[in-house]
Amino acid sequence: MASPGVKHARSGLPVTPSALRRNEILKALTAPTASVVLKRGLTVQVALRQGIYDAEQAIEDVYFPLDCVLSVVARMRDGSQIEIGTIGREGMSAFPLLMGASSTANFCYCQIRGSAIKIPATLFRELAATDAAFRQLLDRYLQAYVNMLGQLAACNRLHSVYERCARWLLMTRDRVDTDRLPLTQEFLAMMLGTGRSGVAIAAATFQQAGFIRYSHGNITMLDRPGLENAACECYEVAREQFAGLLRTVSADRA
Repeated sequence: MASPGVKHARSGLPVTPSALRRNEILKALTAPTASVVLKRGLTVQVALRQGIYDAEQAIEDVYFPLDCVLSVVARMRDGSQIEIGTIGREGMSAFPLLMGASSTANFCYCQIRGSAIKIPATLFRELAATDAAFRQLLDRYLQAYVNMLGQLAACNRLHSVYERCARWLLMTRDRVDTDRLPLTQEFLAMMLGTGRSGVAIAAATFQQAGFIRYSHGNITMLDRPGLENAACECYEVAREQFAGLLRTVSADRA
């Protein structure tokens, strides 16, 4: 699968206060910074497999998902790809910028279509440099994300394709507002870094158990508790990383 091209069009709708509240980082902004995002940000629709940034290319915009899901992907020399990170409404797409870089060796594109708030990378840097509370929130999110990456690296090594598939479906469902996920087995196999046959067997097993329904490139979640029982411990560990972040922010604001 080739790297999707990044679309740099500036079209979109004005950001509303209700839209800000749909992203966990943006809803915690101080009033002055929220005002800037409301004036200069855009609410955009992100298409399936739309590029967010390309490998080794300057990052021009930062996306804060509202109900879309973004994948950070590594590509090998032979063209094979594997997801190394997922971004939903708990976060944003600008990890390289937070660490002082303007580009990265990986690329990012949309995994589940939906909406996001987009701001220019220049504005993101400006706000992170001038608003200490915003920067602290971003740093805590980055730490939670890094912790999650470490957990998922261990998961990919130690746990079965069934456990990892259940974990991935649950993590994706947590980031969207519907039980219907537009996912092909080929795409899910790439996300999990495994063969398509393994994903097909896992999906068939879950469907037979009544956990999901799979049809025409769509997976519909029918029994969440069943999938939670099938998933490995890494699902709860990853979810707790971000829940802990939000509890800390709430305590600081109290």
